[in-house]
Amino acid sequence: MYIALREEVRAALTDALAARGYPTKDLGIEEPPEDVDAVFASSVAFRLASEAGAPPPQVAAELLEELDADAHTYIGQVDAQGPYLNFVPSDAYFEGTLEAAQAGDYGSLDSRETSVVVEHTSANPTGPVHVGRARNPIVGDAVANLLDYAGYDVERHYYVNDAGRQMAVFTWAYETFDESELPEPARDRAEYRMVRYYRKGNEFLENADPDEVEEAEAEIAAILQGLEAGDEATYERVTEVVDTVLGGMRECLGRLPAEFDEFVKETRFMRDGSTDDVVARLKAHDRAVYEEDAWQLTFEEIDKNLVFLRADGTSLYTTRDLAHHEWKFDNYDRAVTVLGEDHKLQARQLRVALEDLGNDADRLDTVIYSYVNLPEGKMSTRAGTGVQLDDLLDEAIDRAREEVETRLDDRLRDDDLDESDVKRIARQVGIGAVRYDIVSKQPAKAITFEWDRALDFEAQSAPYVQYVHARCCGIVDEADGIEPKLDVSALSTAAERDLLGTIARFPGVVESAAEDHEPHRIATYTREIADRFNGFYRECPVITADDEATRAARLALVVAARHAVANALDILGVEAPESM
Repeated sequence: MYIALREEVRAALTDALAARGYPTKDLGIEEPPEDVDAVFASSVAFRLASEAGAPPPQVAAELLEELDADAHTYIGQVDAQGPYLNFVPSDAYFEGTLEAAQAGDYGSLDSRETSVVVEHTSANPTGPVHVGRARNPIVGDAVANLLDYAGYDVERHYYVNDAGRQMAVFTWAYETFDESELPEPARDRAEYRMVRYYRKGNEFLENADPDEVEEAEAEIAAILQGLEAGDEATYERVTEVVDTVLGGMRECLGRLPAEFDEFVKETRFMRDGSTDDVVARLKAHDRAVYEEDAWQLTFEEIDKNLVFLRADGTSLYTTRDLAHHEWKFDNYDRAVTVLGEDHKLQARQLRVALEDLGNDADRLDTVIYSYVNLPEGKMSTRAGTGVQLDDLLDEAIDRAREEVETRLDDRLRDDDLDESDVKRIARQVGIGAVRYDIVSKQPAKAITFEWDRALDFEAQSAPYVQYVHARCCGIVDEADGIEPKLDVSALSTAAERDLLGTIARFPGVVESAAEDHEPHRIATYTREIADRFNGFYRECPVITADDEATRAARLALVVAARHAVANALDILGVEAPESM
Protein backbone atom coordinates (compact mmCIF):
# COMPACT_ATOMS: atom_id res chain seq x y z
CA MET A 1 0.00 0.00 0.00
CA TYR A 2 2.93 2.34 0.70
CA ILE A 3 4.10 2.12 -2.92
CA ALA A 4 0.52 2.44 -4.20
CA LEU A 5 -0.02 5.53 -2.05
CA ARG A 6 3.21 7.06 -3.30
CA GLU A 7 2.11 6.53 -6.90
CA GLU A 8 -1.21 8.21 -6.15
CA VAL A 9 0.64 11.16 -4.59
CA ARG A 10 2.81 11.43 -7.70
CA ALA A 11 -0.19 11.35 -9.98
CA ALA A 12 -2.11 13.89 -7.89
CA LEU A 13 0.83 16.32 -7.75
CA THR A 14 1.53 15.93 -11.46
CA ASP A 15 -2.10 16.79 -12.29
CA ALA A 16 -2.11 19.75 -9.90
CA LEU A 17 1.10 21.18 -11.32
CA ALA A 18 -0.10 20.72 -14.88
CA ALA A 19 -3.40 22.43 -14.04
CA ARG A 20 -1.48 25.50 -12.87
CA GLY A 21 0.89 25.40 -15.82
CA TYR A 22 3.95 24.40 -13.83
CA PRO A 23 6.59 21.87 -14.95
CA THR A 24 6.05 18.41 -13.51
CA LYS A 25 9.57 16.97 -13.56
CA ASP A 26 10.50 17.44 -9.88
CA LEU A 27 7.68 16.71 -7.45
CA GLY A 28 9.70 17.14 -4.25
CA ILE A 29 8.15 14.09 -2.58
CA GLU A 30 9.69 13.16 0.77
CA GLU A 31 8.79 11.62 4.11
CA PRO A 32 7.63 14.20 6.65
CA PRO A 33 8.87 14.47 10.26
CA GLU A 34 7.51 11.93 12.73
CA ASP A 35 5.21 14.48 14.41
CA VAL A 36 3.25 14.91 11.14
CA ASP A 37 0.38 12.49 10.50
CA ALA A 38 1.07 12.38 6.78
CA VAL A 39 2.97 9.53 5.10
CA PHE A 40 4.29 11.72 2.28
CA ALA A 41 4.96 15.43 1.92
CA SER A 42 5.96 17.61 -1.01
CA SER A 43 8.34 20.55 -0.93
CA VAL A 44 7.66 21.42 -4.60
CA ALA A 45 6.46 24.91 -3.60
CA PHE A 46 10.06 25.88 -2.79
CA ARG A 47 11.13 25.07 -6.35
CA LEU A 48 8.24 26.97 -7.89
CA ALA A 49 8.44 30.11 -5.77
CA SER A 50 10.65 32.13 -8.14
CA GLU A 51 8.74 31.01 -11.21
CA ALA A 52 5.39 31.81 -9.61
CA GLY A 53 6.62 35.11 -8.19
CA ALA A 54 5.05 34.21 -4.87
CA PRO A 55 6.28 32.89 -1.51
CA PRO A 56 6.29 29.08 -1.10
CA PRO A 57 3.32 28.98 1.33
CA GLN A 58 1.18 30.81 -1.22
CA VAL A 59 2.23 28.42 -3.98
CA ALA A 60 1.41 25.45 -1.75
CA ALA A 61 -2.04 26.91 -1.03
CA GLU A 62 -2.69 27.36 -4.75
CA LEU A 63 -1.71 23.77 -5.50
CA LEU A 64 -3.90 22.55 -2.64
CA GLU A 65 -6.93 23.95 -4.48
CA GLU A 66 -6.14 21.57 -7.36
CA LEU A 67 -5.74 18.48 -5.18
CA ASP A 68 -8.83 16.35 -4.69
CA ALA A 69 -8.27 13.59 -2.13
CA ASP A 70 -11.66 12.05 -2.91
CA ALA A 71 -10.44 11.19 -6.39
CA HIS A 72 -7.94 8.71 -4.98
CA THR A 73 -8.21 5.46 -3.05
CA TYR A 74 -5.32 5.76 -0.63
CA ILE A 75 -5.07 9.54 -0.19
CA GLY A 76 -7.42 10.41 2.63
CA GLN A 77 -6.59 14.08 3.07
CA VAL A 78 -4.20 16.74 1.79
CA ASP A 79 -3.13 19.64 3.98
CA ALA A 80 -0.91 22.64 3.40
CA GLN A 81 1.46 23.37 6.26
CA GLY A 82 3.40 26.45 5.33
CA PRO A 83 5.32 25.59 2.14
CA TYR A 84 4.66 21.85 2.46
CA LEU A 85 1.84 19.74 1.12
CA ASN A 86 1.09 16.80 3.43
CA PHE A 87 -0.66 13.67 2.21
CA VAL A 88 -2.55 11.80 4.93
CA PRO A 89 -3.55 8.20 4.08
CA SER A 90 -7.13 6.97 3.98
CA ASP A 91 -8.62 4.09 5.96
CA ALA A 92 -8.31 2.00 2.78
CA TYR A 93 -4.53 2.43 3.01
CA PHE A 94 -4.42 0.92 6.49
CA GLU A 95 -6.97 -1.77 5.64
CA GLY A 96 -4.96 -2.79 2.60
CA THR A 97 -1.76 -2.84 4.65
CA LEU A 98 -3.25 -5.03 7.37
CA GLU A 99 -4.58 -7.45 4.77
CA ALA A 100 -1.38 -7.59 2.70
CA ALA A 101 0.78 -8.15 5.78
CA GLN A 102 -1.15 -11.29 6.76
CA ALA A 103 0.77 -13.04 3.97
CA GLY A 104 4.04 -14.75 4.82
CA ASP A 105 5.81 -13.14 1.86
CA TYR A 106 4.89 -9.60 2.88
CA GLY A 107 7.47 -7.13 1.63
CA SER A 108 8.30 -9.10 -1.52
CA LEU A 109 7.70 -6.98 -4.62
CA ASP A 110 6.35 -8.05 -7.99
CA SER A 111 8.77 -9.55 -10.50
CA ARG A 112 10.74 -7.00 -12.52
CA GLU A 113 11.65 -9.65 -15.10
CA THR A 114 15.25 -8.50 -14.77
CA SER A 115 18.14 -10.87 -14.07
CA VAL A 116 20.94 -9.81 -11.76
CA VAL A 117 24.13 -11.66 -10.90
CA VAL A 118 25.58 -10.73 -7.52
CA GLU A 119 29.25 -11.61 -7.10
CA HIS A 120 30.55 -11.52 -3.56
CA THR A 121 33.10 -13.01 -1.17
CA SER A 122 35.40 -14.45 -3.88
CA ALA A 123 38.21 -14.78 -1.34
CA ASN A 124 41.33 -16.42 -2.74
CA PRO A 125 41.26 -20.17 -1.96
CA THR A 126 44.50 -20.08 0.00
CA GLY A 127 43.16 -20.92 3.45
CA PRO A 128 40.45 -20.24 6.04
CA VAL A 129 38.15 -17.23 5.69
CA HIS A 130 39.62 -14.44 7.79
CA VAL A 131 37.32 -12.40 10.01
CA GLY A 132 38.62 -9.16 8.51
CA ARG A 133 36.97 -10.24 5.24
CA ALA A 134 33.72 -11.35 6.89
CA ARG A 135 31.95 -8.21 5.74
CA ASN A 136 32.01 -9.37 2.12
CA PRO A 137 29.86 -12.52 2.43
CA ILE A 138 27.59 -10.85 4.98
CA VAL A 139 27.00 -7.68 2.95
CA GLY A 140 27.00 -9.58 -0.34
CA ASP A 141 24.43 -12.11 0.82
CA ALA A 142 22.21 -9.33 2.18
CA VAL A 143 22.45 -7.40 -1.11
CA ALA A 144 21.43 -10.52 -3.02
CA ASN A 145 18.54 -11.19 -0.62
CA LEU A 146 17.42 -7.58 -0.89
CA LEU A 147 17.37 -7.67 -4.69
CA ASP A 148 15.49 -10.96 -4.55
CA TYR A 149 12.80 -9.40 -2.33
CA ALA A 150 12.68 -6.40 -4.67
CA GLY A 151 11.56 -8.62 -7.54
CA TYR A 152 14.82 -9.27 -9.38
CA ASP A 153 15.80 -12.71 -10.64
CA VAL A 154 19.00 -13.12 -8.64
CA GLU A 155 21.94 -15.49 -8.94
CA ARG A 156 24.74 -15.53 -6.37
CA HIS A 157 28.25 -16.15 -7.70
CA TYR A 158 31.64 -16.74 -6.13
CA TYR A 159 34.49 -15.88 -8.51
CA VAL A 160 37.33 -18.33 -7.85
CA ASN A 161 40.88 -17.10 -8.36
CA ASP A 162 42.44 -20.36 -9.52
CA ALA A 163 44.90 -18.90 -12.03
CA GLY A 164 47.18 -16.49 -10.18
CA ARG A 165 50.62 -16.83 -8.67
CA GLN A 166 49.19 -17.67 -5.26
CA MET A 167 47.61 -20.83 -6.60
CA ALA A 168 50.75 -21.75 -8.50
CA VAL A 169 52.76 -21.40 -5.28
CA PHE A 170 50.12 -23.37 -3.39
CA THR A 171 50.14 -26.19 -5.95
CA TRP A 172 53.93 -26.36 -5.99
CA ALA A 173 54.06 -26.42 -2.17
CA TYR A 174 51.38 -29.11 -1.93
CA GLU A 175 53.34 -31.32 -4.29
CA THR A 176 56.72 -30.56 -2.70
CA PHE A 177 56.35 -30.86 1.06
CA ASP A 178 55.37 -33.86 3.14
CA GLU A 179 52.77 -33.58 5.86
CA SER A 180 55.36 -34.69 8.40
CA GLU A 181 57.10 -31.34 7.80
CA LEU A 182 54.00 -29.37 8.77
CA PRO A 183 52.49 -28.29 12.10
CA GLU A 184 49.17 -29.60 13.35
CA PRO A 185 46.17 -27.90 11.67
CA ALA A 186 44.19 -25.38 13.74
CA ARG A 187 40.99 -27.26 12.88
CA ASP A 188 40.28 -30.63 11.34
CA ARG A 189 38.81 -29.27 8.15
CA ALA A 190 40.15 -29.17 4.60
CA GLU A 191 41.23 -25.53 4.32
CA TYR A 192 42.99 -25.61 7.70
CA ARG A 193 44.90 -28.72 6.68
CA MET A 194 45.79 -27.37 3.26
CA VAL A 195 46.86 -23.88 4.32
CA ARG A 196 49.85 -25.41 6.09
CA TYR A 197 51.35 -26.25 2.68
CA TYR A 198 50.80 -22.72 1.43
CA ARG A 199 52.46 -21.19 4.48
CA LYS A 200 55.32 -23.67 4.31
CA GLY A 201 55.86 -22.79 0.66
CA ASN A 202 55.97 -19.05 1.30
CA GLU A 203 58.33 -19.57 4.22
CA PHE A 204 60.63 -21.61 1.98
CA LEU A 205 60.62 -18.96 -0.77
CA GLU A 206 61.53 -16.26 1.74
CA ASN A 207 64.27 -18.11 3.62
CA ALA A 208 65.75 -20.93 1.51
CA ASP A 209 69.07 -20.95 -0.31
CA PRO A 210 68.94 -18.76 -3.47
CA ASP A 211 69.62 -21.71 -5.76
CA GLU A 212 66.76 -23.69 -4.21
CA VAL A 213 64.46 -20.68 -4.51
CA GLU A 214 65.42 -20.23 -8.15
CA GLU A 215 64.55 -23.85 -8.86
CA ALA A 216 61.23 -23.50 -7.04
CA GLU A 217 60.39 -20.30 -8.91
CA ALA A 218 61.01 -22.07 -12.20
CA GLU A 219 58.50 -24.76 -11.22
CA ILE A 220 55.97 -22.12 -10.14
CA ALA A 221 56.43 -20.27 -13.43
CA ALA A 222 55.88 -23.52 -15.32
CA ILE A 223 52.54 -23.98 -13.56
CA LEU A 224 51.48 -20.47 -14.54
CA GLN A 225 52.57 -21.03 -18.12
CA GLY A 226 50.76 -24.36 -18.23
CA LEU A 227 47.52 -22.74 -17.12
CA GLU A 228 47.91 -19.98 -19.70
CA ALA A 229 48.56 -22.52 -22.45
CA GLY A 230 45.51 -24.57 -21.47
CA ASP A 231 47.53 -27.62 -20.45
CA GLU A 232 45.03 -30.13 -19.06
CA ALA A 233 47.46 -31.84 -16.69
CA THR A 234 48.46 -28.51 -15.11
CA TYR A 235 44.83 -27.51 -14.76
CA GLU A 236 44.01 -30.77 -12.95
CA ARG A 237 46.93 -30.30 -10.55
CA VAL A 238 45.79 -26.81 -9.59
CA THR A 239 42.13 -27.83 -9.47
CA GLU A 240 42.87 -30.53 -6.87
CA VAL A 241 44.27 -27.90 -4.53
CA VAL A 242 41.64 -25.25 -5.29
CA ASP A 243 38.63 -27.53 -4.91
CA THR A 244 39.93 -29.04 -1.68
CA VAL A 245 40.46 -25.64 -0.06
CA LEU A 246 37.24 -24.27 -1.46
CA GLY A 247 35.30 -27.18 -0.01
CA GLY A 248 36.39 -26.21 3.49
CA MET A 249 35.75 -22.52 2.90
CA ARG A 250 32.22 -23.35 1.75
CA GLU A 251 31.59 -25.15 5.05
CA CYS A 252 32.69 -22.04 6.92
CA LEU A 253 30.55 -19.71 4.82
CA GLY A 254 27.64 -22.11 5.21
CA ARG A 255 27.64 -21.33 8.91
CA LEU A 256 26.63 -17.70 8.25
CA PRO A 257 24.95 -18.90 6.01
CA ALA A 258 26.19 -17.56 2.67
CA GLU A 259 25.35 -19.90 -0.18
CA PHE A 260 26.08 -19.63 -3.89
CA ASP A 261 24.41 -20.70 -7.09
CA GLU A 262 27.70 -21.02 -8.94
CA PHE A 263 31.45 -20.98 -8.33
CA VAL A 264 32.89 -19.41 -11.47
CA LYS A 265 36.59 -20.11 -12.01
CA GLU A 266 39.06 -17.74 -13.62
CA THR A 267 40.55 -20.54 -15.69
CA ARG A 268 37.19 -20.91 -17.45
CA PHE A 269 37.92 -17.70 -19.34
CA MET A 270 41.45 -18.77 -20.18
CA ARG A 271 40.38 -22.18 -21.44
CA ASP A 272 37.52 -20.94 -23.64
CA GLY A 273 39.68 -18.33 -25.41
CA SER A 274 37.81 -15.28 -24.11
CA THR A 275 40.85 -13.94 -22.23
CA ASP A 276 42.92 -14.12 -25.43
CA ASP A 277 40.13 -12.28 -27.23
CA VAL A 278 40.16 -9.52 -24.59
CA VAL A 279 43.95 -9.21 -24.91
CA ALA A 280 43.78 -8.90 -28.69
CA ARG A 281 41.10 -6.22 -28.52
CA LEU A 282 42.95 -4.27 -25.85
CA LYS A 283 46.18 -4.40 -27.86
CA ALA A 284 44.30 -2.85 -30.78
CA HIS A 285 43.02 0.05 -28.66
CA ASP A 286 44.62 3.43 -29.30
CA ARG A 287 45.50 3.81 -25.62
CA ALA A 288 47.37 0.50 -25.44
CA VAL A 289 51.14 0.73 -25.02
CA TYR A 290 53.96 -1.74 -24.55
CA GLU A 291 56.37 -0.48 -21.94
CA GLU A 292 58.27 -1.81 -18.93
CA ASP A 293 58.09 -5.30 -20.47
CA ALA A 294 54.28 -5.45 -20.42
CA TRP A 295 51.22 -4.47 -22.41
CA GLN A 296 49.31 -1.72 -20.62
CA LEU A 297 46.19 0.35 -21.08
CA THR A 298 46.64 4.04 -20.30
CA PHE A 299 43.91 6.23 -18.86
CA GLU A 300 43.22 9.94 -18.83
CA GLU A 301 41.16 9.93 -15.64
CA ILE A 302 43.10 7.26 -13.70
CA ASP A 303 46.72 7.76 -12.67
CA LYS A 304 47.81 4.12 -12.83
CA ASN A 305 47.90 2.08 -16.05
CA LEU A 306 46.18 -1.28 -16.35
CA VAL A 307 48.74 -3.99 -17.10
CA PHE A 308 46.88 -6.66 -19.06
CA LEU A 309 49.64 -8.90 -20.47
CA ARG A 310 53.11 -9.71 -19.13
CA ALA A 311 56.18 -10.06 -21.32
CA ASP A 312 56.06 -13.86 -20.91
CA GLY A 313 52.57 -13.90 -22.42
CA THR A 314 50.66 -14.54 -19.19
CA SER A 315 47.51 -12.56 -18.43
CA LEU A 316 46.62 -10.88 -15.16
CA TYR A 317 43.68 -11.10 -12.80
CA THR A 318 41.97 -8.01 -14.20
CA THR A 319 42.42 -9.21 -17.78
CA ARG A 320 40.59 -12.41 -16.96
CA ASP A 321 38.02 -10.44 -14.96
CA LEU A 322 37.25 -8.37 -18.06
CA ALA A 323 36.39 -11.58 -19.90
CA HIS A 324 34.40 -12.67 -16.85
CA HIS A 325 32.33 -9.47 -16.89
CA GLU A 326 31.65 -9.67 -20.59
CA TRP A 327 30.32 -13.17 -19.90
CA LYS A 328 28.08 -11.68 -17.21
CA PHE A 329 26.74 -9.09 -19.64
CA ASP A 330 26.00 -11.85 -22.14
CA ASN A 331 23.99 -13.83 -19.61
CA TYR A 332 22.42 -11.32 -17.21
CA ASP A 333 20.68 -7.96 -17.47
CA ARG A 334 22.67 -6.43 -14.61
CA ALA A 335 25.69 -7.28 -12.47
CA VAL A 336 26.55 -6.30 -8.91
CA THR A 337 29.99 -6.88 -7.39
CA VAL A 338 30.84 -6.54 -3.70
CA LEU A 339 34.47 -5.52 -3.20
CA GLY A 340 36.78 -4.50 -0.38
CA GLU A 341 38.07 -0.94 -0.26
CA ASP A 342 41.51 -2.11 -1.44
CA HIS A 343 39.95 -2.93 -4.83
CA LYS A 344 38.73 0.59 -5.59
CA LEU A 345 41.44 1.26 -8.19
CA GLN A 346 40.89 -2.11 -9.83
CA ALA A 347 37.14 -1.47 -10.00
CA ARG A 348 37.68 1.91 -11.71
CA GLN A 349 40.14 0.43 -14.21
CA LEU A 350 37.76 -2.46 -14.93
CA ARG A 351 34.81 -0.15 -15.62
CA VAL A 352 36.74 2.08 -18.04
CA ALA A 353 38.32 -0.92 -19.79
CA LEU A 354 34.89 -2.53 -20.21
CA GLU A 355 33.69 0.64 -21.91
CA ASP A 356 36.80 0.62 -24.13
CA LEU A 357 35.86 -2.91 -25.16
CA GLY A 358 32.44 -1.71 -26.24
CA ASN A 359 30.36 -2.71 -23.21
CA ASP A 360 27.69 -0.73 -21.38
CA ALA A 361 29.41 -0.38 -18.01
CA ASP A 362 26.28 1.20 -16.53
CA ARG A 363 24.95 -2.35 -16.26
CA LEU A 364 27.58 -2.95 -13.56
CA ASP A 365 27.19 -1.71 -9.98
CA THR A 366 29.88 -2.00 -7.34
CA VAL A 367 29.38 -2.07 -3.57
CA ILE A 368 32.59 -1.09 -1.80
CA TYR A 369 32.99 -2.02 1.85
CA SER A 370 35.57 -1.21 4.49
CA TYR A 371 37.02 -3.92 6.67
CA VAL A 372 35.97 -5.28 10.04
CA ASN A 373 38.27 -4.60 12.96
CA LEU A 374 38.33 -6.13 16.41
CA PRO A 375 38.88 -3.81 19.38
CA GLU A 376 42.56 -4.76 19.60
CA GLY A 377 43.26 -3.34 16.14
CA LYS A 378 43.12 -4.01 12.44
CA MET A 379 43.62 -7.65 11.56
CA SER A 380 45.96 -9.01 8.91
CA THR A 381 46.24 -12.38 7.18
CA ARG A 382 49.86 -12.01 6.07
CA ALA A 383 51.45 -13.95 8.92
CA GLY A 384 48.66 -16.50 8.89
CA THR A 385 47.96 -15.94 12.57
CA GLY A 386 44.89 -13.68 12.43
CA VAL A 387 41.43 -14.41 13.75
CA GLN A 388 39.40 -16.62 11.43
CA LEU A 389 35.69 -16.30 10.77
CA ASP A 390 35.17 -19.70 12.41
CA ASP A 391 36.71 -18.33 15.61
CA LEU A 392 34.36 -15.36 15.61
CA LEU A 393 31.29 -17.52 15.02
CA ASP A 394 32.30 -20.01 17.72
CA GLU A 395 32.76 -17.23 20.25
CA ALA A 396 29.49 -15.62 19.19
CA ILE A 397 27.59 -18.84 19.88
CA ASP A 398 29.36 -19.37 23.22
CA ARG A 399 28.66 -15.82 24.38
CA ALA A 400 25.06 -16.01 23.20
CA ARG A 401 24.56 -19.26 25.09
CA GLU A 402 25.81 -17.65 28.31
CA GLU A 403 23.38 -14.78 27.82
CA VAL A 404 20.49 -17.07 26.92
CA GLU A 405 21.08 -19.36 29.90
CA THR A 406 21.19 -16.38 32.24
CA ARG A 407 17.94 -14.98 30.89
CA LEU A 408 16.12 -18.31 30.64
CA ASP A 409 17.27 -19.87 33.89
CA ASP A 410 13.80 -19.93 35.44
CA ARG A 411 12.19 -21.23 32.27
CA LEU A 412 14.77 -24.02 32.00
CA ARG A 413 13.91 -25.19 35.49
CA ASP A 414 10.28 -25.30 34.41
CA ASP A 415 11.24 -27.48 31.42
CA ASP A 416 9.91 -24.90 28.94
CA LEU A 417 13.08 -25.26 26.89
CA ASP A 418 15.30 -28.30 26.57
CA GLU A 419 18.99 -28.51 25.67
CA SER A 420 18.30 -28.60 21.92
CA ASP A 421 16.26 -25.41 22.26
CA VAL A 422 19.09 -23.65 24.07
CA LYS A 423 21.60 -24.71 21.39
CA ARG A 424 19.29 -23.53 18.63
CA ILE A 425 18.65 -20.17 20.24
CA ALA A 426 22.35 -19.66 21.01
CA ARG A 427 23.23 -20.31 17.38
CA GLN A 428 20.44 -18.11 16.03
CA VAL A 429 21.24 -15.26 18.39
CA GLY A 430 25.03 -15.56 18.23
CA ILE A 431 25.42 -15.75 14.46
CA GLY A 432 22.53 -13.33 14.01
CA ALA A 433 24.31 -10.83 16.24
CA VAL A 434 27.48 -11.03 14.12
CA ARG A 435 25.62 -10.64 10.83
CA TYR A 436 23.35 -7.88 12.05
CA ASP A 437 26.10 -5.82 13.65
CA ILE A 438 28.18 -5.97 10.47
CA VAL A 439 25.40 -5.40 7.92
CA SER A 440 23.68 -2.64 9.88
CA LYS A 441 26.46 -0.14 9.14
CA GLN A 442 26.98 1.66 5.85
CA PRO A 443 29.44 -0.56 3.94
CA ALA A 444 31.96 2.20 3.19
CA LYS A 445 32.42 2.99 6.89
CA ALA A 446 35.05 1.06 8.85
CA ILE A 447 33.59 -0.77 11.83
CA THR A 448 34.96 -2.27 15.00
CA PHE A 449 33.07 -5.34 16.15
CA GLU A 450 32.27 -5.26 19.88
CA TRP A 451 30.56 -8.08 21.72
CA ASP A 452 28.74 -5.99 24.31
CA ARG A 453 26.98 -4.01 21.61
CA ALA A 454 26.23 -6.91 19.28
CA LEU A 455 24.69 -9.13 21.98
CA ASP A 456 22.83 -6.44 23.92
CA PHE A 457 19.23 -7.67 24.25
CA GLU A 458 18.10 -4.25 25.41
CA ALA A 459 19.75 -2.10 22.75
CA GLN A 460 19.22 -1.86 19.01
CA SER A 461 20.84 -5.14 18.06
CA ALA A 462 19.90 -8.45 16.48
CA PRO A 463 18.73 -10.01 19.77
CA TYR A 464 16.57 -6.95 20.39
CA VAL A 465 14.80 -7.41 17.05
CA GLN A 466 14.78 -11.22 17.25
CA TYR A 467 13.07 -11.01 20.62
CA VAL A 468 10.25 -8.99 19.05
CA HIS A 469 9.66 -11.77 16.52
CA ALA A 470 9.69 -14.39 19.28
CA ARG A 471 7.23 -12.30 21.27
CA CYS A 472 4.92 -12.05 18.24
CA CYS A 473 5.05 -15.84 17.85
CA GLY A 474 4.29 -16.28 21.52
CA ILE A 475 1.21 -14.07 21.32
CA VAL A 476 -0.07 -15.90 18.25
CA ASP A 477 0.46 -19.27 19.95
CA GLU A 478 -1.29 -18.08 23.10
CA ALA A 479 -4.21 -16.77 21.02
CA ASP A 480 -5.11 -20.25 19.83
CA GLY A 481 -8.83 -20.15 19.07
CA ILE A 482 -8.98 -16.41 18.39
CA GLU A 483 -9.48 -15.60 14.72
CA PRO A 484 -7.59 -12.50 13.49
CA LYS A 485 -9.93 -9.90 11.98
CA LEU A 486 -8.93 -7.19 9.49
CA ASP A 487 -10.83 -4.47 11.32
CA VAL A 488 -8.80 -1.27 11.22
CA SER A 489 -11.60 0.64 12.94
CA ALA A 490 -10.86 -1.38 16.09
CA LEU A 491 -7.25 -0.12 16.09
CA SER A 492 -7.72 3.39 17.39
CA THR A 493 -4.78 4.07 19.73
CA ALA A 494 -1.66 5.94 18.67
CA ALA A 495 0.51 2.89 19.44
CA GLU A 496 -1.59 0.68 17.16
CA ARG A 497 -1.61 3.20 14.31
CA ASP A 498 2.11 3.88 14.65
CA LEU A 499 2.88 0.17 14.41
CA LEU A 500 0.55 -0.32 11.44
CA GLY A 501 2.04 2.70 9.70
CA THR A 502 5.54 1.33 10.17
CA ILE A 503 4.48 -2.07 8.84
CA ALA A 504 3.04 -0.30 5.79
CA ARG A 505 6.41 1.27 4.99
CA PHE A 506 8.24 -2.06 4.63
CA PRO A 507 7.73 -2.63 0.87
CA GLY A 508 8.85 0.93 0.20
CA VAL A 509 11.98 0.45 2.28
CA VAL A 510 12.74 -2.73 0.35
CA GLU A 511 12.32 -0.93 -2.97
CA SER A 512 14.50 2.08 -2.12
CA ALA A 513 17.19 0.05 -0.34
CA ALA A 514 17.42 -2.33 -3.30
CA GLU A 515 17.72 0.54 -5.75
CA ASP A 516 20.80 1.81 -3.92
CA HIS A 517 22.12 -1.63 -2.82
CA GLU A 518 22.00 -0.57 0.83
CA PRO A 519 20.86 -3.41 3.11
CA HIS A 520 21.81 -1.38 6.18
CA ARG A 521 18.58 0.56 5.60
CA ILE A 522 16.66 -2.65 6.24
CA ALA A 523 18.49 -2.99 9.56
CA THR A 524 17.46 0.56 10.44
CA TYR A 525 13.88 -0.37 9.61
CA THR A 526 13.99 -3.44 11.88
CA ARG A 527 14.96 -1.25 14.81
CA GLU A 528 12.12 1.15 14.03
CA ILE A 529 9.49 -1.56 13.83
CA ALA A 530 10.88 -3.24 16.97
CA ASP A 531 10.53 0.04 18.86
CA ARG A 532 6.98 0.51 17.55
CA PHE A 533 6.02 -3.04 18.46
CA ASN A 534 7.41 -2.74 21.98
CA GLY A 535 5.39 0.46 22.45
CA PHE A 536 2.30 -1.37 21.23
CA TYR A 537 3.06 -4.37 23.48
CA ARG A 538 3.33 -2.17 26.58
CA GLU A 539 0.11 -0.27 25.94
CA CYS A 540 -2.19 -2.64 24.07
CA PRO A 541 -2.93 -6.10 25.53
CA VAL A 542 -3.99 -8.61 22.92
CA ILE A 543 -5.28 -11.76 24.60
CA THR A 544 -6.74 -9.83 27.53
CA ALA A 545 -8.17 -6.94 25.50
CA ASP A 546 -11.52 -5.62 26.74
CA ASP A 547 -13.64 -6.83 23.82
CA GLU A 548 -13.61 -9.48 21.12
CA ALA A 549 -13.29 -7.05 18.21
CA THR A 550 -10.20 -5.41 19.71
CA ARG A 551 -8.61 -8.79 20.48
CA ALA A 552 -9.14 -10.01 16.91
CA ALA A 553 -7.88 -6.79 15.30
CA ARG A 554 -4.82 -6.60 17.54
CA LEU A 555 -4.04 -10.23 16.80
CA ALA A 556 -4.11 -9.43 13.08
CA LEU A 557 -1.73 -6.55 13.78
CA VAL A 558 0.63 -8.89 15.64
CA VAL A 559 0.59 -11.34 12.71
CA ALA A 560 1.39 -8.47 10.35
CA ALA A 561 4.28 -7.32 12.55
CA ARG A 562 5.62 -10.86 12.79
CA HIS A 563 5.76 -11.16 9.00
CA ALA A 564 7.37 -7.76 8.53
CA VAL A 565 10.04 -8.43 11.16
CA ALA A 566 10.73 -11.98 9.96
CA ASN A 567 11.14 -10.92 6.34
CA ALA A 568 13.27 -7.90 7.17
CA LEU A 569 15.57 -10.16 9.19
CA ASP A 570 15.53 -12.67 6.34
CA ILE A 571 16.87 -10.01 3.98
CA LEU A 572 19.72 -9.41 6.42
CA GLY A 573 20.37 -13.15 6.66
CA VAL A 574 19.43 -13.20 10.35
CA GLU A 575 17.23 -16.00 11.64
CA ALA A 576 13.95 -15.08 13.32
CA PRO A 577 13.55 -17.36 16.38
CA GLU A 578 10.06 -18.44 17.35
CA SER A 579 11.11 -18.57 21.00
CA MET A 580 13.87 -16.94 23.03
